[in-house]
Amino acid sequence: MCFSLVNKYNVAGPRYTSYPTVPYWNTETFSSNKWKESLIKAFNESNQEEGISLYIHLPFCESLCTFCGCNKRITKRHEVETPYIEAVLKEWNLYCELFDDKPIIKELHLGGGTPTFFSTENLTLLINGLKAKAELANEYEFSFEGHPNNTTKDHLQTLYNLGFRRVSFGVQDYNPIVQKAIHRIQPFENVKRVTEQAREIGYTSIGHDIIFGLPFQTEAHVEATIKKTKALLPDRIAFYSYAHVPWIKGNGQRGFKDSDLPKADSKQNQYQLGKKLLADAGYYDIGMDHFALKTDSLYKASKNETMHRNFMGYTASKTKVMIGLGVSSISDSWYAFAQNVKNIEDYYQLINDNIIPVFRGHILTTEDLIIRQHILNLMCHFKTSWMSNGLYFEEIPEILIKLQEMQQDGLVNIKLNQIFVTEKGKPFIRNICMAFDLLLQRNKPETQLFSMTI
Repeated sequence: MCFSLVNKYNVAGPRYTSYPTVPYWNTETFSSNKWKESLIKAFNESNQEEGISLYIHLPFCESLCTFCGCNKRITKRHEVETPYIEAVLKEWNLYCELFDDKPIIKELHLGGGTPTFFSTENLTLLINGLKAKAELANEYEFSFEGHPNNTTKDHLQTLYNLGFRRVSFGVQDYNPIVQKAIHRIQPFENVKRVTEQAREIGYTSIGHDIIFGLPFQTEAHVEATIKKTKALLPDRIAFYSYAHVPWIKGNGQRGFKDSDLPKADSKQNQYQLGKKLLADAGYYDIGMDHFALKTDSLYKASKNETMHRNFMGYTASKTKVMIGLGVSSISDSWYAFAQNVKNIEDYYQLINDNIIPVFRGHILTTEDLIIRQHILNLMCHFKTSWMSNGLYFEEIPEILIKLQEMQQDGLVNIKLNQIFVTEKGKPFIRNICMAFDLLLQRNKPETQLFSMTI
């Protein structure tokens, strides 16, 4: 990797789990009624054909990891579990009352926080409560995020019995100095235990999350972590850059000094080394920061060009409707986004008043929908085109001018009405997508809104 390119393109930029990105939502044109109208429209268009996705945010953690940018509530009081589950199920009921037909669940994901903070009894109550109001698609996928330190065999077996076949474990880094800095003391033995237990039980996709660019982290640390990961051979790996955004998340990301973080060139060395080691171990680069074995469903989706990206990250199939339940969750009707309130007490109050607890959102314009599709094409397939399907828009010539320099740097190839991202350009996919981000270009932020792209 040419370090002049790293220095050139290492700017703050979105990760594009949505377009428009949250800081550019037009909240003034948004309302709860408009959100419901867009959701009903999308539901009626797609429920029978492709089903819907559910994301459930379970925010509780027993301790704070200082690398984490998620919405969470730190507590060791497990009596918080039951009222939260009851509120989520009541929110689900409020959504189901909007629809004439039963929702058909295609995907369901438990995120957090720490989903395995919850007891198996309460997780059973949650999943059975969700399923009671819905039907399951023929090929549905249930997945959850497990913390290796507190995920028990009972957790794994119970969720498997409820229909879960995919699990991801947060590894981050195995070095004790790095673990201490991010307040995530997690021995390899714990990850080995849950990975092997999940495989014995019958999970078909086991993922590990590994982060580079953490405080005090070196190339040697990354190499050692991936060497241990290779011994366990998870089906897919998310290998991504630490997003240092303390101005958004407050003291949660100030457990170390900025000077403790690797510089951009060191981070890029870590990434290139990790990418090579993963390739040597049989993993394929299938999307931004994501790698999978040939046998994994996400690899197959990338080859079939059915891979999708939304607020849950990369998924193996697309649904137009994604409903987020729980505090801070974001929903997507394709035509609009809506986010729930972030404070648990506010969430409870709105649910008790039979109000769907969204507090902000965005109604997508025709331009938004076109740009969104181009960014999805680039993020999921490393190419896009405006030859058909109404994907041409009047700013295309300006975007091509912006991409000319990237083409000269070997990051993209522009042919007629198509753009292809090169192998050299894949690490810079966020920068390439930014060329299409008209809202970002029209309203340059005065303060830093996003993490650095490298």
